[in-house]
Amino acid sequence: MRVAKEKVQVRMQIPGAVIRQQTDFGDAAGYGKISGEYFTLAAGVDTTPLFHGLEGNLCQCPHWGFVLRGRITTTDGAGRQETVRTDDLFFWPPGHNVRVDEDAEIVMFSPQHEHGQVIRHMIEKVGA
Repeated sequence: MRVAKEKVQVRMQIPGAVIRQQTDFGDAAGYGKISGEYFTLAAGVDTTPLFHGLEGNLCQCPHWGFVLRGRITTTDGAGRQETVRTDDLFFWPPGHNVRVDEDAEIVMFSPQHEHGQVIRHMIEKVGA
């Protein structure tokens, strides 16, 4: 799910503040602790080889986030693609790969345990 900032409903606007809210933006039920993550990514990064060996060769962790700058395209197991851009909120459900189309910085919130496993897998893949 991708939502451009302009599309998020303004719930309150007063001098000096605008409050927007996107309801029903994913479900974190049953995941326990959530981690806050800040990623800086260069154009051309593609997670496909890094996720090889995970279930379906895809990241099976959901992520909720915000694009500070840049452009990123995700591809799910059925081959559907979605692109997020500067100022977009996003939800990436389990079962995705990521390709960075334009240098990007994002903030994400992910189930800590599940994403920790994915990050460990990526570290092993690159031998870091």
